Amino acid sequence: MAARAGTGNRTFSSRLVFVVVVLCAHPVFFFAQPPHVAQKIDTYLEPYVQTGNFSGAVLVRQHGRTVFQKAYGFADRERQIRNTKATRFHVASVSMQFTAAALLRLVDEGAISLDTHVAEFAPGVVGGDKITIRDLLVERSGIPDINELTDYGDILQHHQTPATLVSKIEGRPLLFEPGSKFLHEEHSAYNLLALIAEKKTGVPFSGAVDRLVFRRAKLSSSGVDDDSMGSAANMANGYEPEGVKGLKRSTAIHWSAKTGNASVYATVGDEAKLVDALFLGQLLSKSAREALLDTSPRIGYGWFRGESKRFNETAYYMNGRAPGFASFVMYLPKEQTTVVVFSNIYSSATTGIGNDIAAIALGLKYAPFQAASQASKGEIKLCGGSFRFGTDFYQPNAMVTLVVNGPELSLRWPSADISALIPVGRDHFVDRAYWEEVEIERGPTGCPSALVYGHFRGNAADNPAQ
Repeated sequence: MAARAGTGNRTFSSRLVFVVVVLCAHPVFFFAQPPHVAQKIDTYLEPYVQTGNFSGAVLVRQHGRTVFQKAYGFADRERQIRNTKATRFHVASVSMQFTAAALLRLVDEGAISLDTHVAEFAPGVVGGDKITIRDLLVERSGIPDINELTDYGDILQHHQTPATLVSKIEGRPLLFEPGSKFLHEEHSAYNLLALIAEKKTGVPFSGAVDRLVFRRAKLSSSGVDDDSMGSAANMANGYEPEGVKGLKRSTAIHWSAKTGNASVYATVGDEAKLVDALFLGQLLSKSAREALLDTSPRIGYGWFRGESKRFNETAYYMNGRAPGFASFVMYLPKEQTTVVVFSNIYSSATTGIGNDIAAIALGLKYAPFQAASQASKGEIKLCGGSFRFGTDFYQPNAMVTLVVNGPELSLRWPSADISALIPVGRDHFVDRAYWEEVEIERGPTGCPSALVYGHFRGNAADNPAQ
């Protein structure tokens, strides 16, 4: 993914309570809707679809029954081919669930153990004599991350294999002692797990996952994209936001460059089957399932795991973004509820959508979208400037610039990536790409003195004390 925060996965504790610009002529309001859950979900999604912030498919299962499944928008906007229940999406970091499941199946078969050291498979990885497969699966290995390399953009433009991906971080020093902490999403850890799967099965990673996971869990519409697919049927094209309202085709990448961490494609139906197979079925042994269910550490086996105040129970969820796509999946074991949201728009809106849909399905509170007008030109003229964030920001000490482009406002990140801002009130916006709240604070002169991004605050670079 494009580097704004160094990772494609963002964890949101609660749904952002905002209003957005609704482009349809007749906005739909929550309070006018009938009580049926499916109708509420459909109504809730409509403003996202109408504003170009969601296109994809959604599925909800409760107690073994599908209570909602529907597709929205276009799989191919240029040819006006709509998404359907059969549409296959690249699922970004949700791919880690499939990789982890394959490795746990190898553990169940006795081919490896969670305590096997990775030096056996990749002797060039520094610290491989201390890093275990368990460390890789819970992303506490300490190996440097391939997504942070300066030439990562070039890596995405060429065919890769697990071996070539692992070679990119060989010889580089560890970031911390293996097993001691979680620093950020370890994409390279899952590249290395893909290499281990290849070496233990003797077949390419795509074939290994097919044997160990897809066929066993009866996932007939899923696969690993190793660049050999060509024009496969029912595959969604990927798009990204362009300005506040528009969409454009995402830059094409070689999905093999994300092998193990973001190379899987699937339907929402197949993802729901995987959840059933992992948590309720016979895909894994009892001991392997216990490792998956263990909430310490909080991140592991392709899932965030922990207590949710909103749902008053342990929640297992994962989100992801990769060029042109975004994904979210949640499983709530006490309620036996699964929510899957796959989108072929490069926007983190899927995380808030998924959490809200779970709330709707469970009869809990949620925040619907409401219409709002664009910010006035007078407000936007005062919004330009650069802001310095602290060491705890997604990119430590980042300088983020507010850019005025006619009636629209955007953020320019140190990577030169641009995020359009959707106005939702005076000096309040939503970052369209990352779906994060943005607020401008003004000093006595009326000029911006600070930029609040989520719970982070950056001071105006030219006058930090204003």
